[in-house]
Amino acid sequence: MAHVVSIAYTPTNVEQRPENHYARVVAERVTLVADFGIEGDTKGGSGSRQLNIMSSDMLAKLREEGYQVGPGQMGEQIVVSGIALEALEAGARIQIGESAIVSMSMPRVGCSRFERIQGHPKRETRGRMGIMARVERGGEIAVGDEVRVLRALEQSDSQ
Repeated sequence: MAHVVSIAYTPTNVEQRPENHYARVVAERVTLVADFGIEGDTKGGSGSRQLNIMSSDMLAKLREEGYQVGPGQMGEQIVVSGIALEALEAGARIQIGESAIVSMSMPRVGCSRFERIQGHPKRETRGRMGIMARVERGGEIAVGDEVRVLRALEQSDSQ
């Protein structure tokens, strides 16, 4: 069963851009808000870049290459196991937990801040940084919740 491995986000009460790491706080449970992202997350907002989602398998490979991959250390917010996120096309949808649905927007890419924090060129992670997603339907999610790719029929039925 595919499931949520970790959740990390940036609440307003933490330093927003620390020099040597991402401002992420680990959480066991959060609420996803439609057309925003994680409730209370300063990274949330409108548009297609509301969530950074990575796969645990890819993080394991990056760990072997010397990257810091603890929860939130790659700048991600949600880590899932059992789904090859890199194989999903833009527009693909996944359900997290009982009710939250997110749609894949675009592959995530590193930035100069990523290079500074990780000490590796961003080009080394091209195509391996997970995906950016938009929250279509909100709901509470938690570490351990099931994650599943919605079939095309389910995608058209819920729109």
